Amino acid sequence: MADRLAHFAMMSVLVIDDDEANVALLRSLLGHEGLHRITSETDPRRVAALLPSINPDLVLLDLHMPHMDGHVVLEQIVQFAAGSYLPVLVLTADVSSEARDRALANGARDYLVKPIDIVETALRVANLLQTRELYVTLRRSAAAGRERPEFGLRARARIQAVIDERAITPVFQPIVDVRSMVATGYEALARFTDPHERGPAGWFSDAANVGLGVDLEWLAAEVATPFLDSAPPDTFLAVNMSPPTVMHLRDHELCRPALWPRLVIELTEHVPIEDYSSLHDSLRAMRAAGTLLAADDLGAGYAGFRHLVALEPDIIKLDISLVSSLVQVRGARALAAALVAFALDVGATVIAEGVEHQAELDVLADIGVPLAQGYLLGRPAPTAAPI
Repeated sequence: MADRLAHFAMMSVLVIDDDEANVALLRSLLGHEGLHRITSETDPRRVAALLPSINPDLVLLDLHMPHMDGHVVLEQIVQFAAGSYLPVLVLTADVSSEARDRALANGARDYLVKPIDIVETALRVANLLQTRELYVTLRRSAAAGRERPEFGLRARARIQAVIDERAITPVFQPIVDVRSMVATGYEALARFTDPHERGPAGWFSDAANVGLGVDLEWLAAEVATPFLDSAPPDTFLAVNMSPPTVMHLRDHELCRPALWPRLVIELTEHVPIEDYSSLHDSLRAMRAAGTLLAADDLGAGYAGFRHLVALEPDIIKLDISLVSSLVQVRGARALAAALVAFALDVGATVIAEGVEHQAELDVLADIGVPLAQGYLLGRPAPTAAPI
């Protein structure tokens, strides 16, 4: 399937590899998949001077090159990024765990071993560019708010009004057992009376930009939890929270403790986790009582696995972009199967989100994913609709 990366056609990619054959292969692969702004460099000594002129959105980096080690080049890239999200995908023949761990610890976002797998490389590139696109969008939005104080004031007033009036309507999407097709749980989603050009996510993004993100997320979770009183007694409810909102669980009860065993805290990934220890401390009492922790939007390679190890979730959710690729992309199926195997090893459960076609559901059942949600299985509704 060509043009898999066409959505990112205007994003800039820098390929750093001393092997001209590898460079030619990567240029051909990325171009065939839909990327058009590709710059290559075979001499790592020229990279530092090249970075400001092309300002890449993604770097593909070999590790072992003459004249300069790839790890040194990685340090230069990280220094150039200056704290911004500039993803580096290492493509190397070095299979050692030492090289992989060193690269990831020093700022690489993903790591693939040569020979180059066309499908897997395209999937990893798409994941990293998608995250880069989100970062750039959020940064521009925040900058626009800073440049236009009156916009920030209006946005804050609108969001504060929603909070004061508790003007969020929760809806609930079923989470279904793939084998029995019975709903075992529901995810709470927020709906707003006033439309936003970016949908409900736009409200939460604006709230974060004006310092009300935690308040709005907390309200969305709070108005959803009464659903458990009327939902089938053997079902759970998943509510979305960013890491800063989870910290509020230390001092404020989201719902009465009797409901904790039926609650899932679904951790969103839009804000990075800076202190895993504090996060675990905030959840300790609720998890001891039966509340489960879910990691959302997983499927972005080694960086995702490192996050999983530190987070120790009870539930792993497969990202919609991964699920939608299962039928046509061999690498997507392999990655999903790897996450299922990882979950089994650590005693976690896997939920696939965004299931829209029967063929996707068939693949999920085949690789052992037990739970799924998506329009094929049920749309969000104000009550627990039967499947």
